Amino acid sequence: MKAKTQNSRFQIPDSGYTLIEILVGLTIIAFLFILGYVNFRDFSRRQAVAGAAKKIQGDISLTQQLALSGQKPTDIRCNPPNLLNSYDFVIVTPSEYKIVADCTGGNVENKDVTLPSDISISSDSLNTINFKVLGQGTNIVSRETVTFTLTQAQTNNTFSLSVGAGGNVQ
Repeated sequence: MKAKTQNSRFQIPDSGYTLIEILVGLTIIAFLFILGYVNFRDFSRRQAVAGAAKKIQGDISLTQQLALSGQKPTDIRCNPPNLLNSYDFVIVTPSEYKIVADCTGGNVENKDVTLPSDISISSDSLNTINFKVLGQGTNIVSRETVTFTLTQAQTNNTFSLSVGAGGNVQ
């Protein structure tokens, strides 16, 4: 029988990872994390523009529905004998739009929306779409469309909405 030497307890086993292997593994993990983060950030920014566009699309449809129903706001400027002429979707500034009731007694603001600070809205022709009451049409010329473009400042992501003469939003 061989006697064990004292040094056998202190031998380093041959299995395990070297420092280089660990550093390579950590580098790959860091690279994948950074790539995922960048893609997620871009996705989030695109979704912010798309979300603002959906909100505007909904507000344009709301403006049209209010005009079609002929629903007067409760305001002295629209109370009898004053009449409701139309509802207007108005771009006030590149970061703000309003829904306004146009009555014979004056305008009544229904909704005022401020867009997120990095998103702006612009129009190719009209800054106001006028939806006349009870389905009498819009101020958009027949067979024409008005295109609203939303732009995100940092990324130049854009989203476009078109409104036809009949008030249909695409």
